[in-house]
Amino acid sequence: MIFEQHYLDCLSQASYLIGDEGTGRAVVVDPRRDVEPYLASAAEHGLTIELVLETHFHADFLSGHLELAAATGATIAYGSAADTEFESRKLADGERIELGDVVLEIRHTPGHTPESISIVVFESADAAPHAVLTGDTLFIGDVGRPDLLASKGVTSDELAGMLYDSLHGQLMTLPDETRVYPAHGAGSACGKNLSTDTWSTIGEQRRSNYAVAPMERAAFIDVVTAGQSAPPAYFSYDAGRNREDRPLLDEHVAPRALTLDEVVAAVDGGALVLDTRDPETFAAAHLRGSINVGLGGRFAEFAGGVVAPDRDLVLVAEPDRVIEARNRLARIGFDRVVGVLADHDEFFAARPDLVAPADRIDVADLVDRLADVQLVDIRQPGETAAGAVEGAVLVPLTTLRAEHGVLDPSRPTVVYCAGGYRSSIAASVLRAEGFDRVCDLRGGYGAWNDARSSVG
Repeated sequence: MIFEQHYLDCLSQASYLIGDEGTGRAVVVDPRRDVEPYLASAAEHGLTIELVLETHFHADFLSGHLELAAATGATIAYGSAADTEFESRKLADGERIELGDVVLEIRHTPGHTPESISIVVFESADAAPHAVLTGDTLFIGDVGRPDLLASKGVTSDELAGMLYDSLHGQLMTLPDETRVYPAHGAGSACGKNLSTDTWSTIGEQRRSNYAVAPMERAAFIDVVTAGQSAPPAYFSYDAGRNREDRPLLDEHVAPRALTLDEVVAAVDGGALVLDTRDPETFAAAHLRGSINVGLGGRFAEFAGGVVAPDRDLVLVAEPDRVIEARNRLARIGFDRVVGVLADHDEFFAARPDLVAPADRIDVADLVDRLADVQLVDIRQPGETAAGAVEGAVLVPLTTLRAEHGVLDPSRPTVVYCAGGYRSSIAASVLRAEGFDRVCDLRGGYGAWNDARSSVG
């Protein structure tokens, strides 16, 4: 058996290539949208990808099932509860897919979503289960959140009840030695307590995962629905697009380079400038009204949280990272990139009237100004529960675009996060919303804590 986990750190997303060496037949499970890694690996191992299996309709990324099917001729398959606009195969509970000696068994495991499935992997038909691909049903240290469809006619409690049944009736019945391979790891907003480990075993999860500890159904519903942070704004958009027949991504083609006049015309027509440079470079000079989401972090996730998916985008990026920026946006289905600002230094020099710096301050400066500013903590509730600067208004970055109205745009405002990456995003969002005097804290709450500890 050939078994590969392809892990995408920037989205904490895992996909899988499984093949039978004897027959050369293979499947890919939960592919990302830029599919070249699967094609390269299949070619290296002499495999033919025949099936693209999706464990559910993903909300946190736009899956590459259509791209992979177009590139290989593979059939796309979901659990039988899934309905798609494109042609797809429906998989029954208990159905077996034989690749040769390698066998896959489909288990319906609704809960995170109604159509969720898990895939048990056998190295041969008469062997014990080698592994189970659990999608977003069972994570390492957690289970999938059941609240993402609360606005779609299915309540969190209903899904949590399904999840309880799926865990105890389908997954925890597997032998302790069975390896567990989920669709996500730490950092994903699809759960609240995900481990940094990318695989485990059923036995280890039985011992250490709070969500599969012995408890009654009602207690389980309470514990898994409590304490969920607000998901990024683009989640519902992606969940819908993953059902649709949509245009394909060509991951090798760069967006068009725009002239100065074309950039100005695009912005006048409603396009947003998304500046992907690091926060310090952005702070030195940037196009007024642009949003800063640096490529050095969880770029696509944070961009999807503060930029509307139906808005045209002009990218600002370093020349060698233009395709990367476009592809990472495409991974969450943000395809309306009209072009990239070519020679941005030359542009800034030619039109200084359209350019501005961004103010970033250090902890000492904040201490001096603390009594006079509106202080905004844009971390998640799980982070602020461990401590925050006294007097700060708590508005998570994931909800800032919708909830900035709770802030006073006329007051000088200082934004902080944990380390300074997200605060640059948030400060640029507030400036774009009309806040005139906004700066962010270098080093974030970590720097604040360090400074206070050294004084103490």
